[in-house]
Amino acid sequence: MSQQSTASMSSPMPQQGATHAWMRRDEIRRQVSEHGFVTVDDLARTFGVSQMTIHRDLSDLETKGYLRKVRGGATSQATHNFHGDMPHRLDAERLAKQALSQAALAEIETGQIVFIDDSTTCLHLAMLLPDVAPLTVVTNFLPVIQTVGNHPAIDTVGLGGSYAGAHQAFLGPATVAAVEKLRGDVLFMSTTAVTDGKCFHQSPDTVMVKQALMSVVSRRILVVDHTKFDRRGMHHLADLTDFDLILVDDGIRPETLDGLAATRANIRVVPVG
Repeated sequence: MSQQSTASMSSPMPQQGATHAWMRRDEIRRQVSEHGFVTVDDLARTFGVSQMTIHRDLSDLETKGYLRKVRGGATSQATHNFHGDMPHRLDAERLAKQALSQAALAEIETGQIVFIDDSTTCLHLAMLLPDVAPLTVVTNFLPVIQTVGNHPAIDTVGLGGSYAGAHQAFLGPATVAAVEKLRGDVLFMSTTAVTDGKCFHQSPDTVMVKQALMSVVSRRILVVDHTKFDRRGMHHLADLTDFDLILVDDGIRPETLDGLAATRANIRVVPVG
């Protein structure tokens, strides 16, 4: 996405002064997602409010995970600490995620209870699940529910809780409580960062749910594209050795693989060609 000005893309909204903050922030969120980058100056002119008001709007949206504040504006593109809005995440490393999903599909047996987390990597896997149905699919990720929920041979269990719109997922203590009442055969999950043989995530609520998912299945499979090894996260999620299998695409650097050998984790490199 190019970092272009939104001045020519939006005209001032009518009755700007009467515009409710939530309406303005929803439109800001949409513009950032659509254009990739917006400036504080352009947003202030578009909505007829002060730059300070826009800064507050951007801070609120950043806290909720919709965007990343940068100097002079906001971006939807991934950084070391912000991993992109939903459209950006879904499109990023698409070929690698598709190859990883095919490899993950081979690990599923018909009739199993399959848990899937709120990662776009595993959303690609969900698209393939009809090929091995009948199945039971358990997830806290709304796009997965929408993908498999109407399939006649897939029983879909949606995990409730507090809905996080930026992640399109149900998170928090209520989701954890729902998970703990269940048991499954296999979990497919991803993470936003892998450092020194450990998985990290920026969201503590997400970590809470992922750890709960890991605790109720017989087999855990981490599906992660190579870019996650170049990122950093704040909250420790799990060690690589906590997984029965780690699938990573062949874009991973050889020196990174060499460094992971000492962990003795079961890592399988998946070709993307």
